Amino acid sequence: MADALVFHFDDETEARIRDLWKRLGEAGIPGAGDRPRVTLAVAGSIPPPARKALRGELELLSIPDLWLHTLGTLPGDERMMLLGAVVDTELLAVHSAVHDVLAGKVKNPSAYYFPGAWIPCCVLAKGLDTDQLAAAFSTLLPPEPVRAAVREISVVDTGTGDAETLLTTG
Repeated sequence: MADALVFHFDDETEARIRDLWKRLGEAGIPGAGDRPRVTLAVAGSIPPPARKALRGELELLSIPDLWLHTLGTLPGDERMMLLGAVVDTELLAVHSAVHDVLAGKVKNPSAYYFPGAWIPCCVLAKGLDTDQLAAAFSTLLPPEPVRAAVREISVVDTGTGDAETLLTTG
C-alpha cells in the first residue's frame, strides 16, 4: 500500500473520462478505477506533518487547468492506456513545489513521479495485453482533448481508496 497525491477534477471532466471508460468497457476492456485523477507523487507513506506542509504550500499556488490530450501507453509489467496532459511551465511549477515540500518528509517515495521522470496522465485502463491495447486504441482514436479543471487535491491510500482532501479549488 502507498499514499498518492492526486488531482481530482470538476464534474464535467469526470463525466468525460467516465465516458471513455464506458467506451472501453463496451469493447471488453475494464476501466482504470473509481475516480479519474492525475497523480503527482506516490510514497509508502505521506505522514500528517507532510500533509500539513503540503496544504500550506498548495494554498499559495495557482493550480492550472490541465489539457488531457495525448492517448498513449507506458511500458512495464502492467501495460496501461493513458490520456496524457500537455506539460507547461505552470503544471511543472506546481509539481516541483509539491516535491520540494515532500523531500525528506515521506517514506519510500516513488521515483516514477519525481521531477524529470513524471508523466502527467489520467490512466484509462491497466493490465492490458497486446490485443487489448490494440482494441483500446482503435476504440478511442482519435482522442478529443479534455480540458480538466482541478477541483480537489487529495492524498489517497492506494490500498483502501480512502482520501483526505488537502485543497478544494474553484
